[in-house]
Amino acid sequence: MAEILVVVDHAEGAVKKVTLELLTLARSLGEPSAVWLGSGASADALASLAEYGAQTVYVAEGSDLDEFVVAPKTEVLAQLVAEKSPAAVLLASSAEGKEIAGRLAVKTNSGVITDAVAVEPDFTATQSVFGGAVVVHSRVNTGTPIITVRPNSTAPEPAAAAGARVDVAVNVSDAAKGAKVTGRTVAQKGGRPELSEAAIVVSGGRGVGGAEGFGVVEALADSLGAAVGASRAATDAGWYPHQFQVGQTGKTVSPQLYIANGISGAIQHRAGMQTSKTIVVVNKDPEAPIFELADFGVVGDLFAVVPQLTDEIGKRRG
Repeated sequence: MAEILVVVDHAEGAVKKVTLELLTLARSLGEPSAVWLGSGASADALASLAEYGAQTVYVAEGSDLDEFVVAPKTEVLAQLVAEKSPAAVLLASSAEGKEIAGRLAVKTNSGVITDAVAVEPDFTATQSVFGGAVVVHSRVNTGTPIITVRPNSTAPEPAAAAGARVDVAVNVSDAAKGAKVTGRTVAQKGGRPELSEAAIVVSGGRGVGGAEGFGVVEALADSLGAAVGASRAATDAGWYPHQFQVGQTGKTVSPQLYIANGISGAIQHRAGMQTSKTIVVVNKDPEAPIFELADFGVVGDLFAVVPQLTDEIGKRRG
């Protein structure tokens, strides 16, 4: 089978869930090989890659990959593509993943597809574009297909493989050292999952009425082990922090379950969540546009509906 390179998304030595999703997807396309760029490739981390199907784990470690921004990683990856001639390269659709993808496409004279939500065995990718108004099927016809995939597009499924470690030499040009990392600040995390990677997202919009209204949204999210999101109207009003905004100018999410509370469904918001697998809507306006996307909808006051839902979940879990 043809080799598929999966670029590992990791933080502080831990493999992010999106990488396990990519390895699962890669198994339907060929033989997955993981590519670890940077420090922190522990035995446990490599074992998790093998658990989800990585036959080989290419490890490129070196201070240049940690001290400089993106370009050194791209050079190492381009070298690996030239040596291994993979059938495709898969990356997470994060800010860094998309920048690496674009740079790699230039270096390898290849086509690039970003924000895919599915990839077929013939490397036809499905994308949601123009604010979610159009679904597009795309294929790369030049060079090696380089595809970034949105988190939660594929359910991760283990399938043990060899996970043989192969160390890769890091030879970085001076040209790739133009932008240096001068400092890092660890993001403060609460007990909830990270928004863009969460399997369940519970969001609130203008209908919550104010910052205090997010209390019922948070309670529902906590009962489900979910992340909390917000519409642009809510974040612009100062009711919830901007880093939790879901939408075209916020974060794009594709969870297994998305619950929208008091959100009308402006195109800006829909563009950031409409690839969710199951969408539940609670809104007192039966004409709200978001009902067009809903798999399940409740017309009613969220302050009456959501607490009942939270209580019922608590009973069933108790």
